[in-house]
Amino acid sequence: MLAEPLLAKIRALHGPDRGYHGWRHPAALLELFAEVEGALYDPLAVYCAILLHDAIYEPRRADNEARSAALARQLLGPVLPPETLARAIRMIEATAGHAMPAGLSQADREDMAKFLDMDLSILAATAEAFAAYEAGVRREYRHVPDAAFRAGRAGILQGFLARDVLFLSD
Repeated sequence: MLAEPLLAKIRALHGPDRGYHGWRHPAALLELFAEVEGALYDPLAVYCAILLHDAIYEPRRADNEARSAALARQLLGPVLPPETLARAIRMIEATAGHAMPAGLSQADREDMAKFLDMDLSILAATAEAFAAYEAGVRREYRHVPDAAFRAGRAGILQGFLARDVLFLSD
């Protein structure tokens, strides 16, 4: 869907020193994307959001989603139609809270729900896959003391458990 030189640049952004948010994460989401592509209103927007939603991931920063969205605008602006670019950027920004933004059309809501669910699909994975995910996240946050890490992860997971529904799409 994107030219190979651009794809190579995007893959390189997901550097080798990442634990979970390396290239394996978008690659796994692309497998899920292949299953739902035909049901998407704007598959190119979802595809691009998958590729770039964690392009910038620095565990010590709280603005990774906004910075990834800005990078997506820079890299994709010259090659995507404006409406598709806007959708991809909204999806990337929505990963900050994994919540549905207000004011979306029904079609955009459905694509957004599928994208956000794909990003959280690890929460429905096998115990073995989830343990590998947690180990990868721990590696990314190796600078955080164990007790603080456990408390932070528990808070994040409890936040997901407190939702009325975890997954947003059918």
